[in-house]
Formats: sequence, C-alpha cells, structure tokens
Amino acid sequence: MESKVLNLDTTAAKLRDEFIGWQCKLRRQAMRGAGGRPSEGVRPRVLDAHGEPIDEALTVLLARDDAATTAKGFEFQFKRTHDPLDRYEKIVAFLSADYYQHPDHFTGVMTALLGPGTPTLQQLLDRRQCILIFHQFSQTYRIPCDVHLLAPEDALCKATYWHNAMFNPNLPPDVAVLAFVPDWTYASRERDASA
Repeated sequence: MESKVLNLDTTAAKLRDEFIGWQCKLRRQAMRGAGGRPSEGVRPRVLDAHGEPIDEALTVLLARDDAATTAKGFEFQFKRTHDPLDRYEKIVAFLSADYYQHPDHFTGVMTALLGPGTPTLQQLLDRRQCILIFHQFSQTYRIPCDVHLLAPEDALCKATYWHNAMFNPNLPPDVAVLAFVPDWTYASRERDASA
C-alpha cells in the first residue's frame, strides 16, 4: 500500500491508542445519545490500496482483547428473550455503561459483518487490503489494513455476529465477518485547523 507516512514503533503505538480512545468516545456518545445508531465516525469510507472506492460507509466494530468472553455474553443476552425490543434495550444499556470506558481493552483490530454476495464483501476478499478513512468533526484517520475472512468458530467472528444480532434479530445465517488488521506504521491522522 502506498503512503507518505512512516511511523516509528512508538509513534505507531501512540496513534493506535489515540484512535482507539477516539473511537470509544464516539461509540459511548452513540449509545448514550443516539440510541445506539452509529455515527459518521464509526462508519469509515473504504478504499482499495490504489484509492478507488469500495464502500462509502461501512459499520465496523472494535475488537476487544476478551473476544471469547464478549461473544458468550452477547449470545447469552440474545438467547434470554425472544423480544427484539428487549434485546435492543439491553444491548444499548450494556454498551452505554462501561463497555467503552476502558480503551486499553481494545486491540486496534476492527470487524464488519457483511451479507453474502455483496459487492463490498467480494471486493474486500479479492483485494485482501484496504484503507479505512474515519472522519467526524475535525478528526480524520486514514488506516491501511489487511483484510481477513474469519472462520465461524473464531471468537472474534462470534462476538461480531452476536453483537449485530442484538441490534438486528433477522440476520441471515450465512453472513461473513471480516477482520481489518491495521498497519499502524503507515496510518495517519489529520485535524481540521478551521474547526
């Protein structure tokens, strides 16, 4: 992937930590103030490695370091009730509490759930790399990523599936979960000076 930025290890780690902190803040705000609806800043534009658009707004989740435990918790909450409204209220309350309070619980990897046969899924699988561009208010992050299809038994796949199922009980059974593994060495951040 082409990039003008080359971060040294400490700069790359600092950028990763700043990005995760910013994402946690945006996600807390979405849970507490928007009923869980994702904001612009958690739905990046997706470009291929040459800058060609793949998707204008892909909702991604942040991977936690305890994906197996998280997956079991989401699955348990999903199976507790058959009432979609009850599920929705429970997941928003849970994610509004302390889920995003500790950015150090997140790895920097992101995931997305995509329906079978969607153009976005196929392009990402074909290219195996992409650039995610996150923007909200005066912040923009440009993050090159390797793309991996997760196996159904993968804990991160399960966590992503059950998280999405809490919001959408009608998920088709054959969805795909992709992991986006950032290359923080070539990531960059911009701030709009006019904001």
